[in-house]
Amino acid sequence: MARIKPQALLQQSKKKKGPARISVTTIILYSLIVVVTVFFLYATYRHWSQRSRTQIENRQSVFKGDTDNSFVDSKKSDLPGYAILDTAKGSITVELFKDNFPEVVDQFLDLCHRGHFNGMLFRHVIKHYVIQAGDSDKLEAAEDWTLKGKHYSQLDTSLKHEAFMLGTSKKKRDNGAFELFITTAPIPDLNEKLIVFGKVVKGEDIVQEIEEVDTDEHYRPKSSIAIRSVTLKQSV
Repeated sequence: MARIKPQALLQQSKKKKGPARISVTTIILYSLIVVVTVFFLYATYRHWSQRSRTQIENRQSVFKGDTDNSFVDSKKSDLPGYAILDTAKGSITVELFKDNFPEVVDQFLDLCHRGHFNGMLFRHVIKHYVIQAGDSDKLEAAEDWTLKGKHYSQLDTSLKHEAFMLGTSKKKRDNGAFELFITTAPIPDLNEKLIVFGKVVKGEDIVQEIEEVDTDEHYRPKSSIAIRSVTLKQSV
């Protein structure tokens, strides 16, 4: 068996122990993989972080909305739902439509608390139409209903309302004036004239009794009839 020279053994040993060479392409490839992995992890973190934040904000918004709605509903429920008009002929109980026209009802309630309607006269009585209480002798919203020869058949019946509805004029009430109208018959064009914010639920006979009083040519009662006071109640 031939002997290997020491120089040859030394060369073979160096070849075995020498580190393998890594190409530039491999380095670039691994670098790209690392960058893509880091970017993917960062994007995933951002996505779930944003999603969690959105869910928290949505929950807070829903909670706040529920709280606000509960506060509004609670406030509405605390408002009186009925008004009792005490007149010289007797009492008229009216249910207030708090949800339909809250601003008008709020103004009406405020005026009741201030005693605005105490002593207010029924200024006009138009048979088979309306009785009107207010501070002015002008017919205002009821003027058209006094025209001779005007019949239900000539009016737009699509806006027909029942009798014994409580309303006020649509004109601006900046000066504190607030007229009260109680219908005594279905009026087809009522929506064009009034804001209806209540309905008589007791005392219809009192309304009809006021309707039957004698009036002059201007539909003014010959004997004074007034609202003596208004009592507000949650229920009746």
